Amino acid sequence: MIQFDDKNLRFILNSLDEGIHIVNQEGYTIFYNRKVSEIDGLDPEEVLGKNVFETYPSLTLETSTLMKTLKEKKGISNYQQTFINCRGKKITTINSTIPLNFENGETGAMEVSRDITQLKELVNNINALRTDIIKKRQKKKSISQKFSNSTSYSFKDIVGKSKTIQKALQMAIKAADSDSSVLLAGETGTGKELFAQGIHTASRRNSRPFIAQNCAALPKDLLEGLLFGTEKGGFTGARSRAGLFEDADGGSILLDEINAMDPALQAKLLRVLQEKKVRRIGGQKEIDIDVRIIATINESAEINLKENKLREDLFYRLSVVYIEIPPLREREGDIQLLTEHFINKYNKKFSRSIKGITVEMGKVFNNYNWPGNVRELQHVIESSFNILQNANKLGVNAIPQYIKGRMEKKANLKDDLGLLISGNKLPPLEETLENIEANLIQMALKRTAGNISAAARELKISRQSLQYKIKKYDLTIVHR
Repeated sequence: MIQFDDKNLRFILNSLDEGIHIVNQEGYTIFYNRKVSEIDGLDPEEVLGKNVFETYPSLTLETSTLMKTLKEKKGISNYQQTFINCRGKKITTINSTIPLNFENGETGAMEVSRDITQLKELVNNINALRTDIIKKRQKKKSISQKFSNSTSYSFKDIVGKSKTIQKALQMAIKAADSDSSVLLAGETGTGKELFAQGIHTASRRNSRPFIAQNCAALPKDLLEGLLFGTEKGGFTGARSRAGLFEDADGGSILLDEINAMDPALQAKLLRVLQEKKVRRIGGQKEIDIDVRIIATINESAEINLKENKLREDLFYRLSVVYIEIPPLREREGDIQLLTEHFINKYNKKFSRSIKGITVEMGKVFNNYNWPGNVRELQHVIESSFNILQNANKLGVNAIPQYIKGRMEKKANLKDDLGLLISGNKLPPLEETLENIEANLIQMALKRTAGNISAAARELKISRQSLQYKIKKYDLTIVHR
C-alpha cells in the first residue's frame, strides 16, 4: 500500500481548514487529515486502511465522489454529497475530487471537502418556515408587511427626477401591466430589488406572493433544492418539500444575481420559463406553476454574455423586458433629492432635526463617484447621524476616511501629465497611460455635458466599456 512518509507534506495537509481524504486505486484510505476527521466525526484509526464503503455504508459507486473519480479518472468540482458514516451520523459536504498518479505507477483520488451540514439544515428550516408563513398569509389574508404580497416597496418609493431614472421607471411601470419576464441590470446598490417589488406591487399579481432569492448566496445543489423542491427518497436525507417556484405560484419570484447561478441550473431554469412546469429533485411528477420571473444582473448583459456568466438562450427568455437601472453618478440632480430623503428618514428614526448638509459636504457628494450607488449614499448619511450627535447640519468631518482617500487619489491624477511634460520626472509607463486615458475620458464627458453615449462615440468605444472605465477611474460626470 502507498504510504505518505513526507512529514512536511503531512503537516501542511493537516494544517488546512478543508478536509483532505486520499484513497488508493482500490478505494482504501491512505490519508485522512485532521479537518475531515472533524467533519465526519470519526477518528483517523477508524478510517485509515479501510475501504470507502466500509467507512460510509450509505454510499454507492454512483454516489461516492471518490469512487466515481477513481472509475472515470475525471475530476469533480463543487459537488454536494449527503451520506451516513459508519456511526450513523448524517453529513452533507461540498466536495472537489481529483484523480492522482503516484510515482510507482499506481493511481488514486484526493477529495477536498467542506462541511455544509448546518448550512443545509438552516436552508431547509428557512424554506419550511417561509412555506408555512406563505400558507398562513394566504389563509388569513392578513400580514405584517406594508402590502398584502410580501413586499415593502412600490414605485412611489423610487426617489429621483433625472431623465435616466425616470426612463427606467417608465419602462418598469409598463412592464407591470404584463406577465412577461423581466431582466433588471444595474450595479450594486442601484435599487434593483426596489424596482422588482414595484413591478410586482403594481401588477395583477399583487395579491399573491413575492419571493426573492439571491443566486450567489448558496452552492448549486442547495439552490436547486430550494428553488425546485425535493421528493422523499430523491437522495440521502431528502424530505418531500415544495420549492420556491411552487410557493410563489400565482405571484412573482425574484432571482437576484442570476449571473452567479451555475450554467447547468440556468439550463433547468430555461425549461421552467418555456414549459411553466417544475419537477422536484427526486420526483417524477411535473407540477404546473404560474409564476412571473424577475431576474437581476449586476453587470451589463454584454459583459455577462461575453464572459459566459449568463447563457445566451436564457438571456433572451428573461429579457423580454430589459431595464437598465442607472448608477447614481449618471443621475443628474438626484444626489440632492436622495440626500434630503435619507435625512428625513433618519431624522424620524433617531428623533433628530438635522436641517441638511453643509456646502462643503455638498461639493464632496457631487464630486464623488459613488461606486456603491444609492445604498452607499444612504449608509454615509446614516453614519453621519451617528458621528455628529449635536450638529444642525451634516459636514465633511463625518465623511468616511475611505471616501477621502479615494478623492485624494483622484486629485493626484491631474498632476501626472504635468510631470510628464516638464521632464523633471518620468512616471511609470502603465500608470501614465492610465492617467492619460482617465483625462481623455474626463474631457469627453465635459465636451458632451455628461452624455455617456455621446462621449463613447467620440472616444470610439462601447457605452458599456466607457461606463466600466468611469467607475474604474472614479471619474465625475459633469452635467450642464
